Amino acid sequence: MKTNNLIKKYGEYTALNDISLDIKKGKITSFIGPNGAGKSTMMHLISRLVMADSGSIQIEDKDLHSWQSDELAKHLAILTQENHLEVKLTVEELVAFGRFPHSKGRLNEEDKEKIEEAISYLGLNELRYKFIDQLSGGERQRAFIAMVIAQDSEYILLDEPTNNLDIVYTRNLMQTIRKLCDELHKTVIIVLHEINYAAYYSDYICAFKDAKIFAYGPVKEVMKEDVLQEIYGVPFELSEYQGKPIALYY
Repeated sequence: MKTNNLIKKYGEYTALNDISLDIKKGKITSFIGPNGAGKSTMMHLISRLVMADSGSIQIEDKDLHSWQSDELAKHLAILTQENHLEVKLTVEELVAFGRFPHSKGRLNEEDKEKIEEAISYLGLNELRYKFIDQLSGGERQRAFIAMVIAQDSEYILLDEPTNNLDIVYTRNLMQTIRKLCDELHKTVIIVLHEINYAAYYSDYICAFKDAKIFAYGPVKEVMKEDVLQEIYGVPFELSEYQGKPIALYY
């Protein structure tokens, strides 16, 4: 996936300014940066939820806007921050929606296997027959992530998926994302505010600041004290855990 000279404005406000990015296939790339830096806008552009004012995006060397929607959905899945349902669904029914680009509502054995795998990945077996509106915020978030996983697309886009998750489920989710990349060779793009989770579980980090890419590269190239201080405006001290950089800030 590549983006070239993307610009997005809302009136006089520039949300993204001249963004060119080459997302590495089969890797986890985390978008980090302060609020309003452009992370979620970037996700919305590459998932075709929002149109860029100028620039281009290619998926599999094909312009994003040349894809038919049903075909694109087989290659790309996204979980946004805003997930609202007006219909009453169980967890299992919600996860099954992830198979719609493949099944068109007629589930076959492969679809059912993918649904079961996704429910198992997110530890939702005991909740599968509960209605979504009966769940806690964290449980609901896990159900939506399972729906995205069931879609079984090559590209998985997750916009702040750890919202509403406690420490244990956040760790489990990040381990699952790592597993999807390592074992199933998915390409994952994830917006995270927790920079240490980004550092520990990602292959690449793309840091946004003031609607531009401030730094992009392998984790250790971005997780540097001076780089982080410039991005966030506070001093950082780096240490290591299991060979991965960990940032402390004051």
